[in-house]
Amino acid sequence: MTIELYALDACPFCETVHDALEDHGVEYETQWVEPLHSDRDEVKRVSGQRDVPVLVDHEAGVTMAESEKIVEYVETSLA
Repeated sequence: MTIELYALDACPFCETVHDALEDHGVEYETQWVEPLHSDRDEVKRVSGQRDVPVLVDHEAGVTMAESEKIVEYVETSLA
């Protein structure tokens, strides 16, 4: 899978990104992260920070955080 989304269950910002990916027919895999901020080592490893959502587009070499920026990327680059 070339698109991965690091997300937290019941996170409204993560849900916004999920919706954008679904609406634009983008295939992706969700990597569910731990609720406890200090346990999000995998997110820190890929993005340099522990906040979610984080989108990784392996094919394009893009890693980004912040739901608004991710939705814009989905709409302009993945749709």
